[in-house]
Amino acid sequence: MPADLPAHRSRAERFDDAVLASLESIERRWPAVAGAELGVEDVPPSDPAPWESSGVPLGRVFPAASGRPARIVIYRRPVETRSTDPEDLAELVHDVVVEQVAHLLARTPEEIDPRFGER
Repeated sequence: MPADLPAHRSRAERFDDAVLASLESIERRWPAVAGAELGVEDVPPSDPAPWESSGVPLGRVFPAASGRPARIVIYRRPVETRSTDPEDLAELVHDVVVEQVAHLLARTPEEIDPRFGER
């Protein structure tokens, strides 16, 4: 596809862009999250974390340890499955990123983004 057409970017690339844009908007208000690594994986591993007792996780936070920075991972396929259209997907991506940042900073999602969950 030519670079000037919307189909030039794959669904996965557009998803990555949405996750990155969401985190960048949060970093402006919460600079403490700037040191965290951000990752997108297609699906979560089959071994759930002990605190994940219900359903498929949409994201995870891995705290900093042994000299490695904290990591936020968003799972693309479960998020895409729960959205109905591109606008809904962007809102859901943002909510998932907000939730993971809240876990990382030990805050509530509403503290991270006062508009959390308004969709």
